[in-house]
Amino acid sequence: MNDKSKSTTPTAPSPEVSSAHRKPSAREQAWEKNTLQPTLDKNPERQAEFTTISGHPIRRLYTPADLPDWNAERDLGFPGDPPYTRGIHSTMHRGRLWTMRQFAGFGTAEDTNQRFRYLLAQGQTGLSTAFDLPTLMGYDSDHGLSEGEVGKCGVAISSLADMEVLFDKIPLANVTTSMTINSPAAVIWAMYLAVAEKQGADWKKLSGTLQNDILKEYIAQKEYIYPPEPSMRLVVDTFEFGVKNTPKFNPISISGYHIREAGSTAIQELAFTLRDGLEYVEWGMRRGLDVDQFVPQLSFFFNAHSDFFEEIAKYRAARRIWHKAMVERYGSKNPRAWALRFHTQTAGCSLTAQQPYNNVVRTAIQALAAVLGGTQSLHTNSLDEAWALPTEFAATIALRTQQIIAHETGVTNTVDPLGGSYFVEALTNEVESGAWEYIRKIDAMGGMVAAIERSYPQREIAEASYRYQMALDKKEKIMVGVNDFVSEEKHLDILQIDETVAHRQAERLTKLRVERSNDGVARRLNALRTAAKSADNLMPFIFDAVKSYATLGEICDALRDVFGTYEEVAIT
Repeated sequence: MNDKSKSTTPTAPSPEVSSAHRKPSAREQAWEKNTLQPTLDKNPERQAEFTTISGHPIRRLYTPADLPDWNAERDLGFPGDPPYTRGIHSTMHRGRLWTMRQFAGFGTAEDTNQRFRYLLAQGQTGLSTAFDLPTLMGYDSDHGLSEGEVGKCGVAISSLADMEVLFDKIPLANVTTSMTINSPAAVIWAMYLAVAEKQGADWKKLSGTLQNDILKEYIAQKEYIYPPEPSMRLVVDTFEFGVKNTPKFNPISISGYHIREAGSTAIQELAFTLRDGLEYVEWGMRRGLDVDQFVPQLSFFFNAHSDFFEEIAKYRAARRIWHKAMVERYGSKNPRAWALRFHTQTAGCSLTAQQPYNNVVRTAIQALAAVLGGTQSLHTNSLDEAWALPTEFAATIALRTQQIIAHETGVTNTVDPLGGSYFVEALTNEVESGAWEYIRKIDAMGGMVAAIERSYPQREIAEASYRYQMALDKKEKIMVGVNDFVSEEKHLDILQIDETVAHRQAERLTKLRVERSNDGVARRLNALRTAAKSADNLMPFIFDAVKSYATLGEICDALRDVFGTYEEVAIT
């Protein structure tokens, strides 16, 4: 790695303005004495302290006193220009709306293909693929450990044959596809590329995103297979392969979403996600990749929770932090590497099984925050997701929510309409400052892999989750329909996935193994094992195995033979 990659953390903004150092104007002091205090004497405020969902204290009123060192040219700037506080494009959603994706995947490839085509017909502008637990863990549908889970939380994909059915009659050259897969991401991506090749699509024109974020698996979601070192090697292999072969496809979506779903605060989500991103940059540079060539293909994925202004501040701070890090840490000269692009999904953890139709309102508010925060892509959760995978009815309402925001509210008519708000700018500074504090701590530990091995982010998230649950239990925070405003429930029709899916998948796999060339599969799996013991990029070997109709489980097992598997160290 070059010396610039080891440079010090960029200068962070000043910490939040404390009451002790805040200097209100004479006009503000007069208002407090003559207007505010008489009101408080007659009608005290509803509670002693107001905070965000994350527990961050919020002042009664924000004025220029909360932005003592703020400079509009430096800290706010203009959209499309550094530091990108106001967005990465000069016209933002006036020029092009965000990509509307509804997360879809259940049952067999045929079932999900039908849902994909339905959503595209309803105006969805990009595909987003959910995979079932066996696929996420690198097991075939007929493996003993897959029993009871096939097709339940996403689509079951065990081979190229399944992937061909999944995208049947969907021209991959003309639609962007996001795939939420991590430890076996290289294998699933190889299957996708093989389908595109069979369709006659030019790889260099394919666009979409592979999640492929293994660090957040160790931190939050826990769907890992291999230890960190070989897992990171696989991720960097996709970077290297992508730069050469698929310049418009993002080989990774660095995800804060699952970190937030695990119980983190907004600042923790931001800090751990961006530090994961910096870790991937550094590993790519160690491979010898040009930072200005591969970083523009890195994308991010954030949660949109219910605290409207905190979420908007988080997105604005994210862009500023990434720009500073790319320029000051790594000496990037390419503006495309400076501009943080991100997808957003509304908060699954905010959805309630109680009074589920309230989830439509929650999702709309969260989606609006993502839009005002400048997202490039958005998935809105469905009202029934606390119960099961979405029904077609619920998924349609979720999609219509995005379309109403885009076409009826007027929020896309101007760029960054909240820019310059004393509250939003102060909160953006505070969120950024808090994130840099975490980043510095992780730097001091030797980076994110080292921090994960010490269980540092895992412990921080667990403690934040506990604090929030205690606030709910004490009714310091209210969740409507759960700890207050409770009412009798109404029946909800949900999507049912039965065991016929597993039977159909098992039959398909049996037929596949009979019809393919098993000698050819064995040769390619042995070649993959040999390559895994070397320093070769594994993507070409995985692609060859996929094309021979080696199954997902067989390919992952070949790598298990070389890399072993990972067992997490208990948090102490």
